[in-house]
Amino acid sequence: MIWARQSKIPLGGWCSKRNGRVPDRPRIKNMAYLCKHKVAVITGASSGVGASFVKFLAQAGLHVVLTARREERLKDLQAAIIVQGGKASFYTADLSKKKERESLYKKINAEIGDIDILINNAGFGWYGYYSDMPWKLVEQMMAVNMMGMLHLTNLFLPGMLDLGKGHIINISSIAGGLPNQGIAVYAASKAFMDAFTTSLHRELRGSGVQSSVMRLGPVKTEFYDRARELMNGRSIPAEKFAISTEQVDSALWRLINYPQRVVYVPGWLAVSRYVEIIFGGVTDRIGPLLLNKAR
Repeated sequence: MIWARQSKIPLGGWCSKRNGRVPDRPRIKNMAYLCKHKVAVITGASSGVGASFVKFLAQAGLHVVLTARREERLKDLQAAIIVQGGKASFYTADLSKKKERESLYKKINAEIGDIDILINNAGFGWYGYYSDMPWKLVEQMMAVNMMGMLHLTNLFLPGMLDLGKGHIINISSIAGGLPNQGIAVYAASKAFMDAFTTSLHRELRGSGVQSSVMRLGPVKTEFYDRARELMNGRSIPAEKFAISTEQVDSALWRLINYPQRVVYVPGWLAVSRYVEIIFGGVTDRIGPLLLNKAR
């Protein structure tokens, strides 16, 4: 485990120079030749953190493979990348559906071939009383946040193992370790992702394939707007503390070049794993008041 700002000896990173130093965005074009033949699949790529990852990795020279439901957004992202000299492909898919996940894998396998990185980023949140959460929304969140990640990993992992290389990066949240009021299902889905990634990381040791999880704090994206727009959804208080997507991009770059089991973004949030243990009793009393105030 590392904080996002820590530096360690590379453990198989293949896209950096200067000992894995995270490049500034204007300078990252100099890295393109090191990543030219690498392929990264990014789910939930049409907006937010996913779209930021796509642009960042394309600028670094990777062939980015975008997938999400919104075709027009994917087309726009692909066009912008190609205009700037990058390489991008896209496939529309609803990752809550098994058949579409299987179809996505078959298309990528047939048209792109082997991949180097799978970034399971697709997911969404909802804030409010669990008793007010429509069951259909519960099922959808479990399908996207959990089953989508599990299934795509299951589909792409055997190919990585055959090649003896690859990196599966799951985009989680500190909510997985802080099961607070208002995010019962979302927190559970991220705790599931954390546990799965840790187990997989240990299984893969020595195989040449890496499994990592990024535990993010609040990030400035439309994630919060969507949560409010969903049936019975409320505003998420943590939005006011959100960081930029650029900070998450930098942490991703470090993780690619210095593979580790878990990274917190921003790094100081590594202390969050102690918060529930030490202050859980306090949260039991204060937390519900925050939920009552949410609109």
